[in-house]
Amino acid sequence: MPTRAELRDFELALVTLTGGALALAVALGTERFAGLVPCALCLVERWPYRIVALLGLVAMFLRPRWSRPVLWLAAAAFAVAAGLGALHVGVEFGWWPSPLPECAAPRLAGGGAARLLASMPARPSKPCDDPTFLVPGLPVSMAAFGALYALVFAAGLAISLWWKRERGPWTSRWT
Repeated sequence: MPTRAELRDFELALVTLTGGALALAVALGTERFAGLVPCALCLVERWPYRIVALLGLVAMFLRPRWSRPVLWLAAAAFAVAAGLGALHVGVEFGWWPSPLPECAAPRLAGGGAARLLASMPARPSKPCDDPTFLVPGLPVSMAAFGALYALVFAAGLAISLWWKRERGPWTSRWT
């Protein structure tokens, strides 16, 4: 029979896996069913969630001694996702330019029409500084929702890992 610590860490790993997969499902769902086109920064923002889901899956099959460091890495990946979301919000509000060259307007140099047509992407891209609002009338973009979601998950996972129920709140499991 698994110990209480093993069950607790399995539950944390399952929540971590679900949190990463849910963020990806929402992004893909809005793309497929709502017809939203992601920008280059949106596509980069999905990578930490893929890593979180993978780390959560791996942690589910490890003992607490090994799953806890893996879950700490997942919390760090959630924090990276929150940082990328904040970066994207800053680009949307014009606080700084996008670090990705794909977000800039294409430069049309010399060449014929065939060369210009060949250089066009197969799928239209959305500029990174154009926010996508999910809820009409609520001025919070999808990037801001993603940043808040990742920040809450990073903090919640870190607090859950730090909190040792046998000793009480705010006690490290490693002490």
